[in-house]
Amino acid sequence: MKIQFLGTGASEGFPAMFCKCENCIKVKGDHSEYRTRTQIVIDGCLSIDFPPEAYVHSLKYGVNLSDLKYLLVTHSHMDHFYAHDFILRGYKYAVLTEPVLQIYGNSECKKVFEECTAREMKQSVAPHISFTEIKPYSIFNVGEYKVISIPANHSKTEDALLFYIERNGKGYLHLFDTGRICDEAFDFLKENGVKADLVCFDCTFIEYTAGYNARHMGIEDDMAMKQKLSERGIIDGDTKFIISHFSHNANPVKAHLRQIEEQYGVIAAYDGYSLEI
Repeated sequence: MKIQFLGTGASEGFPAMFCKCENCIKVKGDHSEYRTRTQIVIDGCLSIDFPPEAYVHSLKYGVNLSDLKYLLVTHSHMDHFYAHDFILRGYKYAVLTEPVLQIYGNSECKKVFEECTAREMKQSVAPHISFTEIKPYSIFNVGEYKVISIPANHSKTEDALLFYIERNGKGYLHLFDTGRICDEAFDFLKENGVKADLVCFDCTFIEYTAGYNARHMGIEDDMAMKQKLSERGIIDGDTKFIISHFSHNANPVKAHLRQIEEQYGVIAAYDGYSLEI
């Protein structure tokens, strides 16, 4: 599986959209430090989340959005699910490679999709998109991929989701946008034989330790979650670990993150970073 990290910033991006803090000012003009809202594309055909920058991601990193077959949505927040763009998937707006984009998300995501497309969705476009509602602790297949959903610790108003995705014996575990994850979720992964070759952790706060009451994590929270995964045999000595979803408040410049990489044995993703498992 080829995993592409097209965006690695939190909801405000970096530099943040309306911000003049010291962190944001110092990177203005240095495009190598910019972080757009998060999106991951697997094998060019499966996307995890669809932010406002999805179109820009496709231009910058060579991902053809017409080739997307599947979209897994973690939750309904705008930076992870910008549904307005789907009115353009067909009609005179697009010649499609894939006739239908299959979207999977929770009930709130379905409402957002319907609200955002209600005014402008053409009847000729609507058949090119399908929406399947999913819940935590679901196991299903999308094409060649096996998907397991578990609950995120992120929202009190919807069932935010996290995903394990497997193809040809290789597994990717997607653990952001979330705070610390409950033991029941990790137990569910163990019971279903999950063996992750790659884990990506939420590291919104970088050094700040959030604990159990927050809806995001820092690196020490990540290490606590790594320990729980290890105890259950979900990861082993060959598993790779990535951190992403960085807030501008945490100073997510590459030089700073290299220190975290060296100290904790992780890879800090940046916009455009990719690897294969």
